[in-house]
Amino acid sequence: MTTIIWLGAIVIGLTLTVAGSRSAVRNATTLVAGSKLPPFFVGMTLLALGTDLPEIANSIVASYSGHGDVNVGDSVGSAASQLTLVLGLLPFAGFAIPLGVRGSRLLRGQQTTAWLTAASLVGVSFLVLDDHIGRVDATVLILTWIAGSRLVYGSTRTDPQLDLESRVTHRMRLGGRLFLAVVAIGGGATLAVNGIIELADHWGVPDFIVAFFGASLGTSLPEAIVAYTALRRGESALAIGDVLGSSFADATLSLSVGPLLFPTAIDGDLAFTAALVTAGAAAIVALLFGRGGEHGRTNGTILLLVYAASWPILL
Repeated sequence: MTTIIWLGAIVIGLTLTVAGSRSAVRNATTLVAGSKLPPFFVGMTLLALGTDLPEIANSIVASYSGHGDVNVGDSVGSAASQLTLVLGLLPFAGFAIPLGVRGSRLLRGQQTTAWLTAASLVGVSFLVLDDHIGRVDATVLILTWIAGSRLVYGSTRTDPQLDLESRVTHRMRLGGRLFLAVVAIGGGATLAVNGIIELADHWGVPDFIVAFFGASLGTSLPEAIVAYTALRRGESALAIGDVLGSSFADATLSLSVGPLLFPTAIDGDLAFTAALVTAGAAAIVALLFGRGGEHGRTNGTILLLVYAASWPILL
């Protein structure tokens, strides 16, 4: 009976996530058109924060309840899943994803975000060595996200703006719809992830491994769905911005929000290894994207192999 209940929670949660992601992409695209914010930056910050709500909620709840491994495992695991599994699968969904030409601001912004993620995760690996995430650690990571976002904005701010067929009106209404959409994404994914965690606990799987490999798949669903939806609408910069921005937010913001309020103990050895493995994945993404051109199936295959390699390292 317990299994059926949590399976139902997963189905309901995923349904909310799909509906919310479609609305988020539509309203975000309309809201920022004609503004001074380039599409990649919007995806890297606004959409990324919306699709990162499950990780942020998980961070607070897990830290409050004393399950620090669930927070760190989910945040780092989500970054790993998005950088490898999500980015790896997108080219196989039938999309030609332009990355920009070498030297372009779009390509520079993508590379900067990936390298920032790698550097942040290396920092995380050292912060967790004392088997604890405290308020000082959390403050450092939050400031890293703020400074990194400002750096990316400086790299992309002169990119072409989003085009609209007609003039944008009712921005407050659009903002409200976008807010409701990201709440639906966060609520739906959180419900799905809770179902996954409860089932895994029922079957006796360790917390950190469940969070890194199980819960992270659920919390990465919003990024995958939003990216897919954006690509179908021809907004590749929004799509890549959301995936890379969410990974950067996972490595800094979502991991630290919970411990900022409720410092927690963690398994430092597992967290250290996982952070370094994910930092390596982020570095590979930065190198692959640095070539410019299109993100195609060759890149996708490499990233999927990186994801597969993480299993024997951490299990």
